[in-house]
Amino acid sequence: MNKPTILSRIVWRILRGLYRWQGFKLDGRVPDIPKYILIGAPHTSNWDFIFFAGAVRELGIKPNFMGKDTLFKWPMTRFMYDMGGISVDRSRKGGYVASVIETLKEMDKIALVVAPEGSRTSDGRWRSGFYHIAHGAGIPIVPAWVNHETKRGGLGEPIVTTGDFHADLAKLAEFYKANRPECERFDMLAAQARGEVEDVGRKND
Repeated sequence: MNKPTILSRIVWRILRGLYRWQGFKLDGRVPDIPKYILIGAPHTSNWDFIFFAGAVRELGIKPNFMGKDTLFKWPMTRFMYDMGGISVDRSRKGGYVASVIETLKEMDKIALVVAPEGSRTSDGRWRSGFYHIAHGAGIPIVPAWVNHETKRGGLGEPIVTTGDFHADLAKLAEFYKANRPECERFDMLAAQARGEVEDVGRKND
C-alpha cells in the first residue's frame, strides 16, 4: 500500500487541529465492527464537516466517503483516495445505490460517513438512500449527533436494519430526540417515521 501523500496528511492534521481548537467534546464509543455507515445529524453548519472529520480521526476512525468517479481523475486521484474517498460509477446498472452496495460488499473494512438530510436547508426529513445502502450491503448504521452551541456530540450504538425503513427510522429518531430534544428537525424526523409527512428523494438517491 502506498504511503499517504504529504498533502493529505497536512489536510487531516489541519482538520483535526480545527476540531480541537473548537473545543468539541464527544461521547460514546467506537463500534467494534469492521463495516458500518456513520450518519451525522443535524446538518446545519459549515462546521459539520470539520466536526465529523476531526472527531472520527480523534477517535481513531478512518472515515470514507463516496464520490463520483470523475472526481478521482488525475491530478486528484491519489489525494482523493488518501482522504478516504471511494469512487462510484453512477452509470453502472442499477443506479447509485446499487453501485455503492456492490462496492461495500467488496471491502473488508469501512466507516462510510453520510449526511442523511442531504443539505443544510433540510426541514428535518431524511433521504432513504443511506438506509437502502446499509440494508443492501448487510451492514449496520451508527448514528452520530452534534450540537454546535454546546460544542458537544456523540455516537450511538449500531442499529441493524430490518428492511422496514419507517420502523428503523423511528429508532433513529428516538436516539436523536433523546440527545437533542430541543431540535425541531428531529420532531419532523419522528413524524416522517410515523408516516405523517411524505418521504423525500427516491429509493436510489
